[in-house]
Amino acid sequence: MTTSPLPAGRSGRTAYAIAQAVIRDAGALTRARFRTALDVTHKGRGDVVTEVDRAVDCLMTGALTEEYPGWGILSEESPERASDSGYLWIIDPIDGTKNFSQGLPIFAVNLALARSEEVVLGMTYSPMHDELFAAEQGRGATLNGEPVHVGAATRVADSVLAYDLGYDNARARLMLEFLLWLWPEVQSLRNIGTSATGLAYVAAGRADLYLHSALSPWDFAPGLLLVQEAGGVVTERDGSPVHLRQHGRFQPNSTGVVAGNLAVHADLMARAGDHPWRWAGLGG
Repeated sequence: MTTSPLPAGRSGRTAYAIAQAVIRDAGALTRARFRTALDVTHKGRGDVVTEVDRAVDCLMTGALTEEYPGWGILSEESPERASDSGYLWIIDPIDGTKNFSQGLPIFAVNLALARSEEVVLGMTYSPMHDELFAAEQGRGATLNGEPVHVGAATRVADSVLAYDLGYDNARARLMLEFLLWLWPEVQSLRNIGTSATGLAYVAAGRADLYLHSALSPWDFAPGLLLVQEAGGVVTERDGSPVHLRQHGRFQPNSTGVVAGNLAVHADLMARAGDHPWRWAGLGG
């Protein structure tokens, strides 16, 4: 795929270099505050936010605005900054805040850039492992600068299947029922606790499949490009394309994903058939 180059920032650096510096600085901040006293606020069952989420959000939005003052920003932890530039930064300061707040070292910083609603740059950084998963449209996916590819499994029965339940209780119950229905025709199941990491692990071949029922753009935007550039596919649960917007606007917790290589994705969809998990909340 031939894509037009992304504009350089005010510093003269490329968008890729700027994003890499910003996400690593954000990761350093989360790493410094890991397993320290935190102010934890509950947004819902299992859904929490800390002052570190807000501090990371401030760091990232400030740095990106300095480099690209006319571009939009969509972040989980602050109001959307609209723009008619055609460019939109998408940020999750800490994906897996529950893990972070519990002292579990499985969380990530998520950063993507969309151009006309198409993700053209995506990065997921695991601070506690110093692993940067990155992709730019048409240039492949990398882990700390080395190329990565989706796994080679062709059947669900030979796959490590990663998943998360999210905060929609009805869809989470259907997910559990679906996994029980698949079991034991799968190698193993892994509840990650962070969709960003789950999708990055599919891109790197560490997991063969990743499933989720209800995500927001900041959860999946980088992973969408990572998996695609690593040779895989990401769709909605019914097999339709994944979009940043639903019904013309950004809707939190509205999008499900099925991610994997082409063969194992097809096998999962065939096995799922008409199971209710595939259709819940999709209006048909």
